Amino acid sequence: MSHFTTIDIEIRDLAALADACAEMGLPLLHQAEARGYGSQRLAADHVIRLKGPYDIALVRREDGAYTFSADLWRGHVEEETGKNFGRLKQLYGVHRATREARTKGLAVRRRQLTDGTVRLSLSRA
Repeated sequence: MSHFTTIDIEIRDLAALADACAEMGLPLLHQAEARGYGSQRLAADHVIRLKGPYDIALVRREDGAYTFSADLWRGHVEEETGKNFGRLKQLYGVHRATREARTKGLAVRRRQLTDGTVRLSLSRA
């Protein structure tokens, strides 16, 4: 019986995800296997290698976007990525918005608030 669960998220910018993973100190591997409970493994195009016993597989959908699949047992993934992948999703959004803004010629200033929220300020460069 598989412990892997598909997570409701849509990843379309692998470079932004790679930047988010790098900021969190998590390698984004190409053509790898995600570790799950026991000896369970899930082959994927990309895998976020976590420090704990489990990883996050990026599973490609028919429309070309990726979704996450991970073994959520005992909260190991949540410990590293935040509740409901919150920290990882937040940083992905920050890096995606920053990349998009810069392609449009905007300057981006980033500030982390005391509650963990990240605030981006955009202006004409």
